Amino acid sequence: MNCCWSTITTEKLDESVNFYTEILGLSVARRFSPFPGTKIAFLKDGNGFKIELLQNSGPAGAPKEGISLGFEVKSLADTLALVQSKQIPAFGGPTKVPGCSFFFVKDPNGVSIQFVENDHTAPETH
Repeated sequence: MNCCWSTITTEKLDESVNFYTEILGLSVARRFSPFPGTKIAFLKDGNGFKIELLQNSGPAGAPKEGISLGFEVKSLADTLALVQSKQIPAFGGPTKVPGCSFFFVKDPNGVSIQFVENDHTAPETH
C-alpha cells in the first residue's frame, strides 16, 4: 500500500497554494472545481508526495492540532531565513537531535510543518 496524499481543508486556498509553492517548493499538479462551492488544488514534490488542498463553501473548522507534515531540506539555516523573510514565525527550534536538526512553522490553516535537515554523516540507529 502506498500513501497517495494528505488532505488539508482550508478557507484560504490561494494563500495555502502560495505557502506550499513558495516556502516548500511544491508545484501545482492540478486545480479544479468538482462542483459549485468546492475548489481543489493538488500540489506535488519531485518524489510523488502530494498535498490536496480542499476549499468548501463551509468553514474549515478549528486549527489542526496534533498533525504535522515533515519536509527534508538541504539547509535548515537557508530555510529559516526564507520563512523569516516571509514573516512566518518559527517554533520548536532550531533543535539538534542525534541525526538531524529541525524547526516548525504553521501553514495558513494551522497545520504544523516541520523542516528537517538530516545529518547524513551520522550513523543510523534502529
